[in-house]
Amino acid sequence: MSLAALLVLADGRFPAGGHAHSGGAEAACKAGRIHDAATLEQFCRGRLHTAGLTAAGLAAAAALGLDPAALDAAADARTPSPALRAAARRLGRQLLRAARATWPAAELDALAAAFPRGAHQPVVLGLAARAAGLGAPEAAQVAAYESVSGPATATVRLLGLDPFEASAVLARLAPDLDAVAARAAGAAELARTEGADALPAASSPLLEIAAQAHADWAVRLFAS
Repeated sequence: MSLAALLVLADGRFPAGGHAHSGGAEAACKAGRIHDAATLEQFCRGRLHTAGLTAAGLAAAAALGLDPAALDAAADARTPSPALRAAARRLGRQLLRAARATWPAAELDALAAAFPRGAHQPVVLGLAARAAGLGAPEAAQVAAYESVSGPATATVRLLGLDPFEASAVLARLAPDLDAVAARAAGAAELARTEGADALPAASSPLLEIAAQAHADWAVRLFAS
């Protein structure tokens, strides 16, 4: 495992398109559910243990070499909102483009051929981690971190929140991030013998509903 590769993949400046997505934070800010650092922390903690856990499990399974088509179908089943499914595929397509340029690999080429309109982002993330020489725990860690770093960064732009406060929120979530990543990696190991049904399927109905409403806004700062 290369620590440098892990840092590259987790870097917010990696050209994977995440900067254009708020992870539901824009809708939550408009609804008043996020209005300061404390409510941002509550939102991120909830997102981490639902959407973040699910994404981390899918990423870890892909990093282990499970069938990406089966994992993509599992991701679809775990994403009821059409708006979120479309966003996940757009992000997956952009991440795959960046990963193929950074870590050329036959598995990434095959994924691009199989999913010309984009596979779900966590599945692509896991295969990108695999191509970079990373394992399931590292893929899960990146997916878990992305599930909260995106909303935290977006809230700085949406509310003018002090970036020091946003960073402190992420630091306080560190133990939860580690726990979620470990749980996801363990589930991925189980999925090697039991299939994708063994992966986490934690639901976040409010995120799904808000995402669908957000997609219909005439004016918005973020794509999702």
